[in-house]
Amino acid sequence: MLKRLLAGIALLFTASGSAFADEPLKVTKVTDNVYAIVGPIDDRAYDNDGLNNNQAFIVTRDGVILIDSGASAVGAARIEKAIAGVSKAPVKWVINTGSQDHRWLGNGHFAGKGAEVIAFEGTVATQKKVAALQMDTLRKTLKDRFEGTQPVHATRLLKDSPTTLTLGGETLELRLTDAHFPADAMVWLPRQKVAVTGDLVYVDRMLGVHDTSSVKSAWTAWQELVKLNPVKVIPGHGEVCDMAKAKKDTGDYYAFLVNVIGKAAQDMAPLDEVIKANADRPEFKHLKHYDTWHKTVMSRTYLQFEGQ
Repeated sequence: MLKRLLAGIALLFTASGSAFADEPLKVTKVTDNVYAIVGPIDDRAYDNDGLNNNQAFIVTRDGVILIDSGASAVGAARIEKAIAGVSKAPVKWVINTGSQDHRWLGNGHFAGKGAEVIAFEGTVATQKKVAALQMDTLRKTLKDRFEGTQPVHATRLLKDSPTTLTLGGETLELRLTDAHFPADAMVWLPRQKVAVTGDLVYVDRMLGVHDTSSVKSAWTAWQELVKLNPVKVIPGHGEVCDMAKAKKDTGDYYAFLVNVIGKAAQDMAPLDEVIKANADRPEFKHLKHYDTWHKTVMSRTYLQFEGQ
């Protein structure tokens, strides 16, 4: 009886794992040939393959351009399957907008199938600095679903921002933002007026600011994005949106961080008083993770501006 029960439990977990592996990723059509793969806004987990962010892809007459490759070989294979549901053309280019794990650790899967990986020199330099820690951390989270993942970097390294790239009649610009991690970037599609922002823009959830982030650089990059005036924004996290939504969830928060927290730091107001005075910001409470992230983000921003 006990053996049958244990066997049943094992079968249940096996079936659950198989079902999850076959679960399609969410693909959102943005324009005629531009698509977003929209991940959940929860934390990285075994059950989401670390794909708690967005990727994008552009279908051209000479193949597919993928923007960001996922957090693992398994996750990259799921991305490839999602693309195949739209186009049977191979992925020709993989562009990395950043060095956070789910932006690039799937590179090896696509490079192994002949795709060219492209990124700014600085992005790759940052990836190399953080690769070992990211690999160790994700291995603990993804367990067997991290097997086969290796840190593979871009072979085409870009220097100038913006850099214009063309494939199959489609033109894009890769622009540095230096927002979330050093040498992070966004992709601008001038014909479609679509911006793939990487971690410059978050919607539906609280903006992430880490010790590696630069609120000043992000604020500058946000203002450049406003000048581009995209019709559609594919954010780093959250649903595809227009600029009004991006401003509400990200732009207004950057403005608050710079003009309120940053100014207070420059004016040498005591940190604890600044945090207490701004702990309750109703205009941002709709964002997921507000309760756990808001005070930390303010503190990190204050320290960036302190004494400047």
